[in-house]
Amino acid sequence: MTATLIWILVALVVVGLYLSWTAGRLDRLHARIDAARAALDAQLLRRASVAQELATSGVLDPAASIVLYEAAHAARQSEEEHREVAESELSQALRAVFAETQQVEAVRAVPGGEAAARELAEAVRRVPMARRFHNDAVGAARRLREHRKVRWFRLAGHAPFPLAFEMDDEPPQALVERVA
Repeated sequence: MTATLIWILVALVVVGLYLSWTAGRLDRLHARIDAARAALDAQLLRRASVAQELATSGVLDPAASIVLYEAAHAARQSEEEHREVAESELSQALRAVFAETQQVEAVRAVPGGEAAARELAEAVRRVPMARRFHNDAVGAARRLREHRKVRWFRLAGHAPFPLAFEMDDEPPQALVERVA
């Protein structure tokens, strides 16, 4: 009788330790999502800021300046539920403005244009990486949260279900190729 009770107690301790480890893993994944989202937000803000700065510098033609400024401004001012659309529109505006190599060369030709083009190209290149890190963390947390043990024992607590950040982040090829 005592041996059975000890085995039951050992089994309960092992299950408890396993559930505790799983809850800790889930907590670490949520922390990773938060850190990745902060990095993504910083890269999106940097991209919009550089695009807005370039649009107001007088380097671009007036039509391109207006298109780029409005898209960058909308991306910086958008509310969270409209952010993916605003950021996608900024990506489309960047591709439209820098669709041709001549526009990139015109920016690089003016004083300070080389640095501005390089900074924009770096910002544009970093957004897809930051988004990929965020979405990978979200995918890992989602896969873990789908397990029965996490749902049955409510190991996720009150943490919201993680959502991926889906946007068009295709960089303008003329800008990336000419500045790289």
